[in-house]
Amino acid sequence: MKRYLVTGGAGFIGSNLAFALEKERKARVTVLDNFSSGNYKNLVGFGGDIVAGDVQATDWFEKVGPVDAIFHEAAITDTTVHDQRKMMEANVDGFRSVLAYALKYGVKRLVYASSAAVYGNGPTPMKEEQVPAPENVYGFSKAIMDNTAREFAAAHKDMTLVGLRYFNVYGPREYYKGNPASMMFHLYNQMKAGKRPRIFKFGEQVRDFVYVKDIVRGNLNALDAEKSCVCNLGSGKPGNFNEVVEALNKAMKLDLAADYFDNPYSFYQNRTQADLRLAKAYLNYRPEWSLSDGIADYVKIMEKMGKI
Repeated sequence: MKRYLVTGGAGFIGSNLAFALEKERKARVTVLDNFSSGNYKNLVGFGGDIVAGDVQATDWFEKVGPVDAIFHEAAITDTTVHDQRKMMEANVDGFRSVLAYALKYGVKRLVYASSAAVYGNGPTPMKEEQVPAPENVYGFSKAIMDNTAREFAAAHKDMTLVGLRYFNVYGPREYYKGNPASMMFHLYNQMKAGKRPRIFKFGEQVRDFVYVKDIVRGNLNALDAEKSCVCNLGSGKPGNFNEVVEALNKAMKLDLAADYFDNPYSFYQNRTQADLRLAKAYLNYRPEWSLSDGIADYVKIMEKMGKI
Protein backbone atom coordinates (compact mmCIF):
# COMPACT_ATOMS: atom_id res chain seq x y z
CA MET A 1 0.00 0.00 0.00
CA LYS A 2 1.35 3.38 -1.06
CA ARG A 3 1.69 6.14 1.51
CA TYR A 4 1.11 9.78 0.66
CA LEU A 5 1.50 13.07 2.51
CA VAL A 6 -0.96 15.91 1.88
CA THR A 7 0.13 19.22 3.38
CA GLY A 8 -2.73 21.62 4.00
CA GLY A 9 -4.96 18.58 4.01
CA ALA A 10 -7.61 20.17 6.23
CA GLY A 11 -8.17 22.89 3.65
CA PHE A 12 -10.44 23.03 0.63
CA ILE A 13 -8.48 21.27 -2.11
CA GLY A 14 -6.25 19.30 0.26
CA SER A 15 -9.18 17.58 1.98
CA ASN A 16 -10.81 16.66 -1.33
CA LEU A 17 -7.49 15.22 -2.42
CA ALA A 18 -6.95 13.27 0.81
CA PHE A 19 -10.30 11.49 0.45
CA ALA A 20 -9.68 10.74 -3.24
CA LEU A 21 -6.27 9.21 -2.50
CA GLU A 22 -7.89 6.95 0.09
CA LYS A 23 -10.80 5.95 -2.11
CA GLU A 24 -9.29 5.75 -5.58
CA ARG A 25 -5.66 4.91 -4.88
CA LYS A 26 -6.36 2.80 -1.77
CA ALA A 27 -3.48 4.61 -0.11
CA ARG A 28 -2.46 5.38 3.44
CA VAL A 29 -2.71 9.15 3.70
CA THR A 30 -1.17 11.47 6.26
CA VAL A 31 -2.43 15.04 6.51
CA LEU A 32 -0.18 17.83 7.77
CA ASP A 33 -1.99 21.03 8.72
CA ASN A 34 -1.57 23.84 11.23
CA PHE A 35 -5.33 24.54 11.14
CA SER A 36 -4.81 28.26 10.65
CA SER A 37 -7.34 28.22 7.81
CA GLY A 38 -8.18 24.51 7.45
CA ASN A 39 -11.02 22.99 9.44
CA TYR A 40 -11.34 19.56 11.02
CA LYS A 41 -14.89 19.35 9.64
CA ASN A 42 -13.39 18.94 6.17
CA LEU A 43 -11.87 15.66 7.35
CA VAL A 44 -14.81 14.06 9.16
CA GLY A 45 -14.80 10.45 7.95
CA PHE A 46 -11.12 10.55 6.93
CA GLY A 47 -9.39 7.24 7.63
CA GLY A 48 -5.77 8.35 7.71
CA ASP A 49 -3.42 10.08 10.13
CA ILE A 50 -3.26 13.77 10.96
CA VAL A 51 -0.17 15.64 12.13
CA ALA A 52 -0.76 19.12 13.52
CA GLY A 53 2.21 21.16 12.41
CA ASP A 54 3.47 24.03 10.29
CA VAL A 55 5.31 23.34 7.03
CA GLN A 56 7.79 26.10 7.84
CA ALA A 57 9.08 24.08 10.78
CA THR A 58 10.93 20.77 10.75
CA ASP A 59 9.54 19.09 13.85
CA TRP A 60 6.92 17.29 11.74
CA PHE A 61 9.50 15.42 9.65
CA GLU A 62 9.89 12.47 12.02
CA LYS A 63 6.22 12.47 12.97
CA VAL A 64 5.27 11.89 9.35
CA GLY A 65 8.18 9.64 8.42
CA PRO A 66 8.83 8.27 4.92
CA VAL A 67 6.17 8.47 2.19
CA ASP A 68 5.97 7.54 -1.49
CA ALA A 69 4.84 10.98 -2.69
CA ILE A 70 3.94 14.44 -1.39
CA PHE A 71 1.03 16.65 -2.37
CA HIS A 72 1.88 20.15 -1.16
CA GLU A 73 -1.27 22.24 -0.77
CA ALA A 74 -0.39 24.20 2.40
CA ALA A 75 -0.24 27.93 1.75
CA ILE A 76 -1.76 31.29 2.47
CA THR A 77 -4.25 31.53 -0.37
CA ASP A 78 -6.10 34.67 0.71
CA THR A 79 -5.08 37.27 -1.89
CA THR A 80 -6.22 40.08 0.43
CA VAL A 81 -3.30 39.34 2.77
CA HIS A 82 -0.87 42.19 2.09
CA ASP A 83 1.81 41.28 4.63
CA GLN A 84 4.53 40.47 2.11
CA ARG A 85 6.91 38.84 4.55
CA LYS A 86 4.18 36.65 6.04
CA MET A 87 3.07 35.51 2.57
CA MET A 88 6.60 34.75 1.37
CA GLU A 89 7.55 32.90 4.55
CA ALA A 90 4.43 30.73 4.51
CA ASN A 91 4.44 29.94 0.81
CA VAL A 92 8.09 30.00 -0.29
CA ASP A 93 9.94 29.09 2.90
CA GLY A 94 7.25 26.51 3.64
CA PHE A 95 7.87 24.97 0.23
CA ARG A 96 11.62 24.87 0.87
CA SER A 97 10.95 23.02 4.11
CA VAL A 98 8.87 20.42 2.25
CA LEU A 99 11.70 20.00 -0.26
CA ALA A 100 14.14 19.45 2.63
CA TYR A 101 11.81 16.78 4.03
CA ALA A 102 11.68 15.09 0.62
CA LEU A 103 15.48 14.99 0.46
CA LYS A 104 15.80 13.62 3.97
CA TYR A 105 13.45 10.71 3.32
CA GLY A 106 14.28 10.11 -0.32
CA VAL A 107 10.83 10.98 -1.64
CA LYS A 108 10.99 10.85 -5.43
CA ARG A 109 7.73 12.59 -6.38
CA LEU A 110 6.29 15.91 -5.24
CA VAL A 111 3.15 17.54 -6.62
CA TYR A 112 2.58 21.12 -5.49
CA ALA A 113 -0.06 23.82 -5.89
CA SER A 114 0.95 26.81 -7.95
CA SER A 115 -1.57 29.35 -9.22
CA ALA A 116 -2.87 31.21 -12.25
CA ALA A 117 -2.21 34.33 -10.16
CA VAL A 118 1.34 34.21 -11.56
CA TYR A 119 -0.09 35.49 -14.88
CA GLY A 120 -1.69 38.62 -13.48
CA ASN A 121 -3.49 40.50 -16.24
CA GLY A 122 -1.48 38.78 -18.93
CA PRO A 123 -2.81 37.76 -22.35
CA THR A 124 -5.22 34.84 -22.67
CA PRO A 125 -5.30 31.95 -23.10
CA MET A 126 -2.58 31.87 -20.47
CA LYS A 127 0.40 29.66 -21.30
CA GLU A 128 3.04 28.27 -18.98
CA GLU A 129 5.88 29.81 -20.98
CA GLN A 130 4.57 33.36 -20.40
CA VAL A 131 6.79 35.56 -18.28
CA PRO A 132 5.09 35.79 -14.85
CA ALA A 133 3.43 39.14 -14.22
CA PRO A 134 1.76 38.78 -10.81
CA GLU A 135 -0.28 41.70 -9.51
CA ASN A 136 -0.19 40.72 -5.83
CA VAL A 137 2.25 39.12 -3.42
CA TYR A 138 0.30 35.85 -3.46
CA GLY A 139 0.89 35.46 -7.19
CA PHE A 140 4.50 36.52 -6.73
CA SER A 141 5.03 33.86 -4.04
CA LYS A 142 3.71 31.18 -6.38
CA ALA A 143 5.98 32.37 -9.20
CA ILE A 144 8.98 32.09 -6.87
CA MET A 145 7.83 28.61 -5.83
CA ASP A 146 7.89 27.63 -9.52
CA ASN A 147 11.43 29.03 -9.81
CA THR A 148 12.49 27.09 -6.72
CA ALA A 149 10.96 23.87 -8.04
CA ARG A 150 12.65 24.25 -11.42
CA GLU A 151 16.07 24.75 -9.86
CA PHE A 152 15.52 21.88 -7.42
CA ALA A 153 14.44 19.51 -10.18
CA ALA A 154 17.51 20.42 -12.25
CA ALA A 155 19.77 19.66 -9.27
CA HIS A 156 17.98 16.41 -8.32
CA LYS A 157 17.21 14.60 -11.55
CA ASP A 158 16.10 11.46 -9.72
CA MET A 159 13.07 13.38 -8.43
CA THR A 160 9.90 14.41 -10.26
CA LEU A 161 8.34 17.75 -9.30
CA VAL A 162 5.00 18.70 -10.81
CA GLY A 163 3.59 22.20 -10.30
CA LEU A 164 -0.11 22.74 -10.94
CA ARG A 165 -1.28 26.26 -11.68
CA TYR A 166 -4.85 26.26 -10.40
CA PHE A 167 -7.32 28.64 -12.00
CA ASN A 168 -10.61 29.62 -10.28
CA VAL A 169 -11.48 26.54 -8.24
CA TYR A 170 -14.88 26.02 -6.61
CA GLY A 171 -16.69 23.11 -5.00
CA PRO A 172 -17.35 21.08 -1.85
CA ARG A 173 -15.32 21.65 1.32
CA GLU A 174 -14.66 25.32 0.70
CA TYR A 175 -17.35 26.19 3.25
CA TYR A 176 -14.83 27.17 5.94
CA LYS A 177 -12.63 29.45 3.82
CA GLY A 178 -14.63 32.57 4.65
CA ASN A 179 -14.16 35.50 2.26
CA PRO A 180 -11.66 33.69 -0.01
CA ALA A 181 -14.32 31.06 -0.88
CA SER A 182 -15.49 31.07 -4.50
CA MET A 183 -18.14 33.42 -5.84
CA MET A 184 -20.34 30.36 -6.42
CA PHE A 185 -20.43 29.74 -2.68
CA HIS A 186 -21.11 33.35 -1.76
CA LEU A 187 -23.76 33.86 -4.44
CA TYR A 188 -25.45 30.62 -3.44
CA ASN A 189 -25.70 31.90 0.13
CA GLN A 190 -27.21 35.19 -1.02
CA MET A 191 -29.74 33.53 -3.29
CA LYS A 192 -30.66 30.90 -0.72
CA ALA A 193 -31.53 33.75 1.63
CA GLY A 194 -33.79 35.24 -1.05
CA LYS A 195 -31.42 38.05 -1.98
CA ARG A 196 -30.43 39.08 -5.47
CA PRO A 197 -26.91 37.90 -6.36
CA ARG A 198 -24.45 40.80 -6.22
CA ILE A 199 -21.84 40.92 -9.00
CA PHE A 200 -19.69 43.64 -10.54
CA LYS A 201 -21.13 45.73 -13.37
CA PHE A 202 -22.19 44.34 -15.75
CA GLY A 203 -21.32 40.71 -15.16
CA GLU A 204 -19.08 40.51 -18.22
CA GLN A 205 -15.88 39.66 -16.32
CA VAL A 206 -14.59 36.27 -17.45
CA ARG A 207 -13.00 33.54 -15.35
CA ASP A 208 -11.73 30.05 -16.01
CA PHE A 209 -13.88 28.42 -13.34
CA VAL A 210 -12.85 24.83 -12.63
CA TYR A 211 -14.69 22.33 -10.46
CA VAL A 212 -12.62 20.86 -7.63
CA LYS A 213 -13.30 17.32 -8.86
CA ASP A 214 -11.33 18.13 -12.01
CA ILE A 215 -8.53 19.62 -9.90
CA VAL A 216 -8.35 16.39 -7.87
CA ARG A 217 -8.18 14.40 -11.10
CA GLY A 218 -5.25 16.51 -12.28
CA ASN A 219 -3.42 15.88 -9.01
CA LEU A 220 -3.95 12.12 -9.23
CA ASN A 221 -2.75 12.11 -12.83
CA ALA A 222 0.39 13.96 -11.73
CA LEU A 223 1.42 10.81 -9.85
CA ASP A 224 2.12 9.29 -13.24
CA ALA A 225 3.86 12.25 -14.91
CA GLU A 226 7.04 11.10 -16.61
CA LYS A 227 9.05 14.25 -15.97
CA SER A 228 9.13 17.42 -13.90
CA CYS A 229 6.87 20.16 -15.25
CA VAL A 230 4.55 23.05 -14.48
CA CYS A 231 1.05 22.79 -15.95
CA ASN A 232 -2.14 24.80 -15.93
CA LEU A 233 -5.20 23.21 -14.34
CA GLY A 234 -8.44 24.86 -15.39
CA SER A 235 -11.48 24.13 -17.49
CA GLY A 236 -10.07 25.76 -20.60
CA LYS A 237 -13.58 27.14 -21.24
CA PRO A 238 -14.08 30.37 -19.31
CA GLY A 239 -17.47 31.74 -18.33
CA ASN A 240 -18.64 35.18 -17.25
CA PHE A 241 -20.31 36.21 -14.03
CA ASN A 242 -23.74 36.43 -15.65
CA GLU A 243 -23.42 32.80 -16.68
CA VAL A 244 -22.63 31.85 -13.08
CA VAL A 245 -25.83 33.57 -11.89
CA GLU A 246 -27.81 31.88 -14.66
CA ALA A 247 -26.45 28.43 -13.71
CA LEU A 248 -27.19 29.01 -10.02
CA ASN A 249 -30.74 30.12 -10.80
CA LYS A 250 -31.30 27.00 -12.86
CA ALA A 251 -29.82 24.64 -10.28
CA MET A 252 -31.68 26.29 -7.39
CA LYS A 253 -34.95 26.65 -9.35
CA LEU A 254 -34.96 30.42 -8.82
CA ASP A 255 -35.26 33.47 -11.03
CA LEU A 256 -33.31 36.20 -9.26
CA ALA A 257 -31.88 39.05 -11.32
CA ALA A 258 -28.31 40.12 -10.72
CA ASP A 259 -27.70 43.14 -8.50
CA TYR A 260 -24.86 44.97 -10.26
CA PHE A 261 -22.46 47.22 -8.36
CA ASP A 262 -19.23 49.06 -9.13
CA ASN A 263 -16.00 47.11 -8.89
CA PRO A 264 -14.11 48.68 -5.94
CA TYR A 265 -10.70 47.29 -6.90
CA SER A 266 -8.18 49.40 -8.80
CA PHE A 267 -6.68 46.22 -10.22
CA TYR A 268 -8.85 43.34 -11.28
CA GLN A 269 -8.30 40.40 -13.60
CA ASN A 270 -11.07 40.87 -16.12
CA ARG A 271 -10.30 37.64 -17.92
CA THR A 272 -8.55 34.36 -17.17
CA GLN A 273 -8.34 31.30 -19.36
CA ALA A 274 -6.07 28.29 -19.13
CA ASP A 275 -4.21 26.91 -22.10
CA LEU A 276 -4.34 23.17 -21.37
CA ARG A 277 -1.99 21.79 -24.00
CA LEU A 278 0.82 20.95 -21.57
CA ALA A 279 -1.61 19.49 -19.04
CA LYS A 280 -3.04 17.22 -21.71
CA ALA A 281 0.40 16.20 -22.96
CA TYR A 282 2.15 15.65 -19.61
CA LEU A 283 -0.73 14.72 -17.29
CA ASN A 284 -3.38 13.35 -19.64
CA TYR A 285 -5.61 15.98 -18.04
CA ARG A 286 -9.02 16.43 -19.64
CA PRO A 287 -11.54 18.30 -17.48
CA GLU A 288 -14.93 16.63 -17.32
CA TRP A 289 -17.11 19.29 -15.68
CA SER A 290 -18.70 22.17 -17.59
CA LEU A 291 -19.55 25.33 -15.64
CA SER A 292 -23.27 24.58 -15.55
CA ASP A 293 -22.81 20.90 -14.63
CA GLY A 294 -20.26 21.71 -11.94
CA ILE A 295 -22.52 24.32 -10.35
CA ALA A 296 -25.50 21.95 -10.50
CA ASP A 297 -23.51 19.22 -8.74
CA TYR A 298 -22.21 21.67 -6.15
CA VAL A 299 -25.70 23.00 -5.42
CA LYS A 300 -26.98 19.46 -4.86
CA ILE A 301 -24.20 18.85 -2.32
CA MET A 302 -24.82 22.12 -0.50
CA GLU A 303 -28.56 21.56 -0.42
CA LYS A 304 -27.98 18.13 1.04
CA MET A 305 -25.72 19.57 3.73
CA GLY A 306 -28.14 22.38 4.50
CA LYS A 307 -25.45 25.02 3.92
CA ILE A 308 -26.85 28.53 3.60
